[in-house]
Amino acid sequence: MRTRLVAGNWKMHGNRAGNAVRLQAIVEGARSLAGVECALCVPYPYLAQASEALEGSGVALGAQDVSEFDEGAYTGEVSAPMLADFGCRYAIVGHSERRQHFGESDERVAAKFAAALRHGLVPILCVGETLAEREAGRTEAVVARQLDTVLERSGREAFARALIAYEPVWAIGTGRNATPGEAQAVHAFLRARVLEQTRILYGGSLRASNAQAIFAMPDVDGGLVGGASLVAEEFLAICRAAGKKD
Repeated sequence: MRTRLVAGNWKMHGNRAGNAVRLQAIVEGARSLAGVECALCVPYPYLAQASEALEGSGVALGAQDVSEFDEGAYTGEVSAPMLADFGCRYAIVGHSERRQHFGESDERVAAKFAAALRHGLVPILCVGETLAEREAGRTEAVVARQLDTVLERSGREAFARALIAYEPVWAIGTGRNATPGEAQAVHAFLRARVLEQTRILYGGSLRASNAQAIFAMPDVDGGLVGGASLVAEEFLAICRAAGKKD
C-alpha cells in the first residue's frame, strides 16, 4: 500500500521570524499525525533555518527547484549536492510556475529530474494542463508529453524513487478546483504510464475543506499544497485528512 505524502510548497513567501513560528507549530502538530508522511519545500535562503527546526521531527525537508548542473560557473543556480548538504530529501521539478514564468522546457525539467536522482534526492515531478488545454480536450496529451520526456531520459524504473504531482494549472490560486473524479481520471492515466508503487500527489488549490474528498480517490496518494501550507493549522488539517483510513 502506498503511504500518502503531503508536501507544502511555501513558494516565494516567508521571513525568519514568521518562519520560526510556523515551523514550530507544524513540528508540534506533526507529533500527533499517523498514517501520512509530511514535507516542507521552503525558499532556498531558509533551508538552513528549516533544516534545524525540522531535525528529528519526522517532517522532511524539500527544495522548490534544483539545477540540472552539479557544479560550475552557473551564477544563481543551486545544485542537487548543495541541497543534499542541507538535508533535503525532496526537490520539486517542473512546477507550472517555473514552466510558465521562467520558460522551462520539458527537456530542462527532465534534466533537473535526472540531477536530483543522481544525488539521492527524491524528485517531485509536476505535470498539468492549462484551462485552454483542458477545454480543448488535450489534458492527457499534455501530461503525457511532460511525463514522457522524463521517461525517455531516466526510464520507467526511475519512478520507484520519484513522485509525480498532478497540478491542473487552471486550479492553482484561482479558487477553482478539480472535482475528485477529474483528479482521479488524470491520476489513473499517469499511473498506467509509470509504476504501481509510484506516489501521485494532487496539487490544485488543495484545502482542508476539499482534502478528504480528493484523498478518497484510489489513485491520489497525497497532495502538493501551496498557499494552504503557509497556515500551520490548515496544513496540519490536510495532513490529518491524508492520514485517515478510507
